[in-house]
Amino acid sequence: MLSYNVADLLRAAPGTYETHQIDVDDLEVADDIELVAPVTGDVRLSRTGRSVLARAELHTAIAGQCGRCLRPVVTPLDFQIDEEALPSIDIDTGLPVDVSAEPDALRLTDHHELELETPIREAISLAEPIAVLCRPDCRGLCPDCGIDLNDNPSHSHADEEIDPRLAALADWRGDKE
Repeated sequence: MLSYNVADLLRAAPGTYETHQIDVDDLEVADDIELVAPVTGDVRLSRTGRSVLARAELHTAIAGQCGRCLRPVVTPLDFQIDEEALPSIDIDTGLPVDVSAEPDALRLTDHHELELETPIREAISLAEPIAVLCRPDCRGLCPDCGIDLNDNPSHSHADEEIDPRLAALADWRGDKE
């Protein structure tokens, strides 16, 4: 469950907090991100002078491919959320709050509920590694034939004949080796 009614918290004194466990299996993050483990952790909802502050330490795992050899890889993710949610309806009067001063702020719903699904999706997307490796010493694929060099470490190709236009460069490089 990623929706929390915070009406009682809005009526409480600043500094009051409540803690909730998160355990969500069916969260769709993005088209290119597949979760292979539930999103788990704890979220602490704290009352501030003007809002509700949500702080969470969360964990999950995503499926992907090694950036070098293209093998399937499961990557564990640990990420945090620190979000301030402002009311959209005044808790005492029931009148709408002017949101023009902070139009991009996370808002509570009209029923004083905090929705954390979108912030969690965004945090997972930001925590996704740029290049995943199956192991740190992954050798990748042969650039000529595509064979996995982890399975065939002694794989090599015969030297090809050098283009005559580049022969001068080959002579120059030959002195260095």
